[in-house]
Amino acid sequence: MSLLRAAGVEFEIVEYLKHPLSLSELHSLSKKLGMHPRDFSRKGEAEFRSQKLQSAPEDPSVFFEAIARCPKIMERPIAVKGDRAVIGRPPERVLTLLE
Repeated sequence: MSLLRAAGVEFEIVEYLKHPLSLSELHSLSKKLGMHPRDFSRKGEAEFRSQKLQSAPEDPSVFFEAIARCPKIMERPIAVKGDRAVIGRPPERVLTLLE
């Protein structure tokens, strides 16, 4: 976020751990990222393993529902601008949205 502030970019922080995203918001985010929801899941989280997602079918709805139930398994931070999104690791990746 300090990179965005330094660039003079205004942004809004969505605390999705406190306010989980809806299924339609997760679908939209997946499209903006250009990624299957499995690919923006934190596979090392205990909740990911307890839901047996490591062996789940490739059906995106399984992952959307799991993330909606337990937002902690979604990668963070994710930056969104218009119809594009990136996972902010490393933080410099967020700057690609400004191009």
